[in-house]
Amino acid sequence: MISAGDFRNGLTIEVDNNVLQIVEFQHVKPGKGAAFVRTKLKNIKSGGVVERTFRPTEKFPQARIDRKDMQYLYADGDLFYFMDTETYDQVALNQDTVGDALKFVKENEMCKVCSHNGSVFSVEPPLFVELDITDTEPGFKGDTATGASKPATVETGAVVYVPLFVDMGDKIKIDTRTGEYLSRV
Repeated sequence: MISAGDFRNGLTIEVDNNVLQIVEFQHVKPGKGAAFVRTKLKNIKSGGVVERTFRPTEKFPQARIDRKDMQYLYADGDLFYFMDTETYDQVALNQDTVGDALKFVKENEMCKVCSHNGSVFSVEPPLFVELDITDTEPGFKGDTATGASKPATVETGAVVYVPLFVDMGDKIKIDTRTGEYLSRV
């Protein structure tokens, strides 16, 4: 059991039969009255964010989230197939569960599949990926005074904004959390 006074960002707790992750918290001690903890909580299954306040002495059970490394195999219609590399068990997840997580992930790459009590609720891609650029317009010389960028399509079909000097066929490194270009490889 975790008391509200011990909250920290990223902690997952169970409140009213919901599994919630703490996005933000703040201990507040007003001049008059009792102290309280103001929090922003994200429901890990629905993705909704709610703000709540708690007394510092309230206690909640900590939710156990299992993160398992699995290999992304392929997509077939609305289903995405993942394989556990230790047991070779395959799991099919639907579009609602996966969301935009696989926007920058190629087939046969490793991802983390997150579950609570055996039910999968999300997929975490690797933090950084290296992808080839399949389509982009050529940059013009002398057009770099403002740090300009141009759209480029990578091999997974996602569009990333890259500097003007990046050409078709280049391999680039992308941060999957923000979708930003980091460097050429």
